[in-house]
Amino acid sequence: MTTPRDLLITAMDLTASRPAEQPEQGDLSLALAGAELIDLLEARAITLDGDHIVPSDRRATADRGLDEAASSLARQPPYESVGDWLWRRGRGLSAAYLAALEAEGRLTRQRRPWMIFQPARLVLVDSPARRQAANRWASEEPVLTALAAAVGIGDKQTGESPSVADDAVAAVLAAVHDAVRSLEAERQRRALDEAAFDNIWRGE
Repeated sequence: MTTPRDLLITAMDLTASRPAEQPEQGDLSLALAGAELIDLLEARAITLDGDHIVPSDRRATADRGLDEAASSLARQPPYESVGDWLWRRGRGLSAAYLAALEAEGRLTRQRRPWMIFQPARLVLVDSPARRQAANRWASEEPVLTALAAAVGIGDKQTGESPSVADDAVAAVLAAVHDAVRSLEAERQRRALDEAAFDNIWRGE
């Protein structure tokens, strides 16, 4: 399994009984894109030059999602910045990972008998992948903990400088936190604009 998959499974497990605490899909997609970069760094498929992503000649990984991420990298200068990558790659990424997990049989659709007109919800099945993600979370592995904290999952908090030994990984984690904060600021701005528009129509 990979960090993006572990993050998604962890998010689903921790919020299954607490729907109000489920992360925004946009936040989760940004964190998944960051998780991909971290795994590509570990696989030495990329390096960072400042805040720019430099691909190596090593493209193949053991995961289709990471291979797709690697194949979409800019391979000629000027290379893409981490922040630009998060916004581009993150678009709709949580839905893509959910679809992949469902296709692999790691998720199933469940419909409550008394809610026949509501869409079936995706739930995790018991699997080695789920247990691996749970073990990684229980061990408070710094990367998974930092990514989860960025999207407001769980009660484990990280600061601006995540406690990871690798500077490149720390830079990606910091970029994820910045992107999520920017997205939240944009949501708040739009909410204020909509509220002001509603007030105009009501004559307030």
